[in-house]
Parts: sequence; structure tokens; C-alpha cells
Amino acid sequence: MTDRKILDQASLTKEVHLILALLNSGSPDETARKHPQLFTELNWDLFVELNRQHRVYPYLYSRLSKMEEKVIPSDVLEQLKWQYRRNTVQMLQLSGEMSNIAGQLAELNIRCLFLKGPVLGQELYGDLSQRTSRDLDFLVPMEQLEDAETLLIRLGYEKEDKFESLLGDWKWREHHSTFVHPVSNVNLELHWRLGPGPAKEPAFDELWRHSRTSSTFGQNVRYLGPEDLFMFLAVHGARHAWSRLRWLQDIKMLLMGQQPPDSAKLVRLLQHYDHNAIGGQTLILARELLETPVDPALSPLMDNPKARRLAQDILFYLPRIVNLNTPPLEPEVEQHFNRYLPSILSTRSRMLRSASFLYPYAADAKTLPLPKPLHFLYFPLRPLLWSWRKVTGSEKEN
Repeated sequence: MTDRKILDQASLTKEVHLILALLNSGSPDETARKHPQLFTELNWDLFVELNRQHRVYPYLYSRLSKMEEKVIPSDVLEQLKWQYRRNTVQMLQLSGEMSNIAGQLAELNIRCLFLKGPVLGQELYGDLSQRTSRDLDFLVPMEQLEDAETLLIRLGYEKEDKFESLLGDWKWREHHSTFVHPVSNVNLELHWRLGPGPAKEPAFDELWRHSRTSSTFGQNVRYLGPEDLFMFLAVHGARHAWSRLRWLQDIKMLLMGQQPPDSAKLVRLLQHYDHNAIGGQTLILARELLETPVDPALSPLMDNPKARRLAQDILFYLPRIVNLNTPPLEPEVEQHFNRYLPSILSTRSRMLRSASFLYPYAADAKTLPLPKPLHFLYFPLRPLLWSWRKVTGSEKEN
């Protein structure tokens, strides 16, 4: 492919352009000298809020605080400084808890893989304070899930999620449970899948074989191998419409790090799990928004017309202060997201999702209670029960 730009960035605000320029610059002073217009007629309050929204303030503040050019208002730097310090304390707290939980799980011979959090801050950025994290996400094998939950409860954590399930569908419809410690306020996400189903994804044993041991936190803290990590971060970011630039910054740091994904292996992995378009979308965004060098061997992924459409769709979210996981959304955002989300799925994934509709939900048992020996009847009755709830305006599926 050529170096021709794919994305039309005309919809991005000046505040977003400045954030991108600062992320892409090795020296903010050089940015100020080359592009002084980016620092004028700016809504600085919005700039600070967008830094918080995109979770890039710790990475940027450590650079902005050393600037010689006096182009950023002192009160803006003070706000970023306060956020940076608060994040550093939180990351240190999460790091200690991550090491503690990893050790406790190891004593019980429960394998776990940390998916995000402090381990990525350290391994990708070389400094855990450069990345934000709200909680700890870790993955365990399904057969050890109950033992892991028992351990967390023994450590004082309280489980927040209560999945209603008729025939064990929570095992594939959901992918994690949330735990909160009432004293430390640490949040955990205990995963048994990388993402929500129905979707094809690597088995735990496969991820474990490719995993790495943290060079900082010790042998008990393991995390995903380069190719698996790219795919996980790409799918996670795509599912959330890349509404936080931090997720894209993670991709940049991974591709430019000491252990980048092997391009040939990555292409095969994305193809096997039907994520070619998402992989292409991710690479286009990383290259054009964050000036990330991309191996020419990955160019076919970016040439995918669907990948280009998906990448352009993301620019809708970047200037907005939005949390797509917290409804209600503004009507314009909700409409766009409801259209975007199904579009990231492959044909096979859409077929799986359609087929999953025929698998009974807990709501079916509420609509028509049957004794357990007759639960198999919920399969043929499922369309009728769903139609009845739609007509009568009864409760939702979950």
C-alpha cells in the first residue's frame, strides 16, 4: 500500500489535534516551536477534560512539566500535575495488590494471566506511572474459576455481579465478574474469557504457552505474549470504539517496544479468529493518529476496505467526553454506537450471535416456569417466549 492518508481528520477539534501532536512528539518544546498555532485560541478547560477522558494525562504531564516554552497556562499544568500524582499513588496500590493476588493464586496452583493494569504500564512504558488503570484484570482457566473466586472472598473482596442463567449460558455470554474490596476500594475483574461471547477466542492453555513473565513484578505475574496481547488490546479497543486514546497508545508502545508482535504470526492469529478488519482498523488508527511505524508485512490488513471504514468511524468519538459503558448516552452517540458495534463483527461472528438468540435465557424461565427435567423444552419454546415478552412489554432478556 502507499503512504497516502486514509483518515479524514477534519472533524477533530483543535484540542484533540494538540493532544495528538504532543503524543507524537519526542519534545513538546519542538512541537511548540514548529506548530505554535496549536497552542492559541484553545479551550484549555476542554483540553484538561479530554486528557482525563482519554487517560493520557500521566504520559503527557511527565513531558509537559519539563517544557521550556511557556505556552501552557500554569493552572492547566497544576491540574494535570494533580491528576498525575493521584494516578501514581493508585498505580502503586494496584501494583502491590497485583503482586499479592498473583502470589496467593500461585500458592493454590491457580494459573492466571494479567491482561492490563500496572504490568502493561511497566512492560510497555517502562514506568507504571505513565499509564492509568482503574482496576486489575486477570484471566484464569474456567476449571479454576470457583477456586479463584473463593480466594478473593477470603481476601475480603465482595462480588458485585449476579448473573441470571438458565442453562449455564453465563459461561460464554459473559466474560468476567467484578469484585470490590470495601476497605481498600480496589476493583478486580476476574476473567474466564478474554471477551464476551459468542465469539471464537484462544483457549487458556494456548495463551499460557505464549505468555511472558514480568521483568519487574516477578515470576508469579504473567501476561499475554506479543501477538495475543495485540489481538486482545485491538478487540477491546474496537469494542469500545477506541473512545480512549490510551488504548491506542498501548498499541503504539507495543509495536515500538522491545518485544513487538511477529508480523507473520499476528496475521495468522487475526485471520484464525476473524479479526482481520479490527486488526486493520487498529493499525490505521495507530499509524495515522499516533504516527506509529507499521511493518509493511501488515499492510494488507490496512488495505481492507472494511478496516478503513471502521477506522474513519472512530473519529466521531475522539472529540467527545463519553463513557460508552454508562448509559444514558446522548441520542447522537447512542445511534452512532448502535450502528458501529455490529459492524466490527465478521460474518461468522454475526451468524454466531444470531444463533445465540435461540439459546434459552433466564427470562424464559420467568415467563414460563418449568421443572428442571423439562428445561430442554425452552429451546423450541424460545422464539414464542421472546415474542410474548415483546408483545406484553415484559422484562428484558437479562
